[in-house]
Amino acid sequence: MSKTTCSIKIYFRKLRDPRVRGRRRHLLLDLIVITVCGVICGCDDWQEIATFARARHDWFKRFLKLPAGTPSHDTLERVFDQLDPEQFQACFRDWMNALNEALGLSHIAIDGKTLRGSGVGGQKTLHLVSAWATANGLSLGQVAVDEKSNEITAIPKLLELLDLNGALVTIDAMGCQKAIAAKIIERKGNYILTVKENQEHLLEDIQAAISRASENNAEVKLDTYETRERGHGREEYRCYTVLHSTEGIRNAADWDNLTTIGFCYSERTIQGVTSEELRYFIGSKKASAKVYGKTLRNHWGIENQLHWQLDVCFDEDKNRVSKRHGAENLALVRRLALSLLKQNPSKSSIKCRRLQAALDPCFLEEILRGVDKTGKV
Repeated sequence: MSKTTCSIKIYFRKLRDPRVRGRRRHLLLDLIVITVCGVICGCDDWQEIATFARARHDWFKRFLKLPAGTPSHDTLERVFDQLDPEQFQACFRDWMNALNEALGLSHIAIDGKTLRGSGVGGQKTLHLVSAWATANGLSLGQVAVDEKSNEITAIPKLLELLDLNGALVTIDAMGCQKAIAAKIIERKGNYILTVKENQEHLLEDIQAAISRASENNAEVKLDTYETRERGHGREEYRCYTVLHSTEGIRNAADWDNLTTIGFCYSERTIQGVTSEELRYFIGSKKASAKVYGKTLRNHWGIENQLHWQLDVCFDEDKNRVSKRHGAENLALVRRLALSLLKQNPSKSSIKCRRLQAALDPCFLEEILRGVDKTGKV
């Protein structure tokens, strides 16, 4: 267990304890370790984490000091609500970066999610913007949207926290902003941004440029990539088309490093009923339609692998923790727990892995170790 506890202490030792000296009955690192372990093992709120800690007191005592025994749920709630979310996230980010060094990082998907259960007592629900490494199954960070703002102001703050060097960043239409594109390029990444009508003239200019390029005598040719999928009673066809030219795009120079425009035509048939959709995008990377198509398809991994898992396996939407910093910090622990659970090579579901970790301390230690720099568990 020494390797496990060493890892946690390395990544969270810089976290400032917000409590008054002389009134700290429990060590901050003890509280962090207990909470991370509790959430991995199926605990979804402070009461459950405190119950888990009491039941595992003798096990925790092997590697934690526990000067005042295990903490109460009131203690956990109070301390996590006092913790600075930015400082807490910096420690989390260090841990995830260590895993990224072992696994490599190529594609980062960014999207928002509302914690619906946090809106109690008349206060606004907490909305978080998260970054997800699609290939690695790792949560890279999150930023809470200010109550009087939206994702447009939160996304640049999140980008500032991330190492984007060489990564391809995808964001939906809300994030299709010149300042966001500039921030990604400044951080040495590349972008693919979904385009809707929130940017004046951009959508119509893309449509016109692609229409011109589709003519037989066009100098710049279109590149296409097609996919077909069948299963679960439905059939889906997608055709990704890209054009490596910005001719005819008004204010193209305002989009840093803009090189590529394109669209995806999708056709879905379910029980004999067919629906169609067109989605347009812009990008800074000169890559094939196949690269764009696979990246855009993988973008939705943040919905399926992160947001859906948090709701189904961690009951995040039903979580009633409402104190702002406490809710944000506990949400980050859930993302940390999910990321660590996903790194384990077990074939079982996330729910089953949480149950196994609760029943088997050796498996919990294996989860906490994650992946070392050789790529081994």
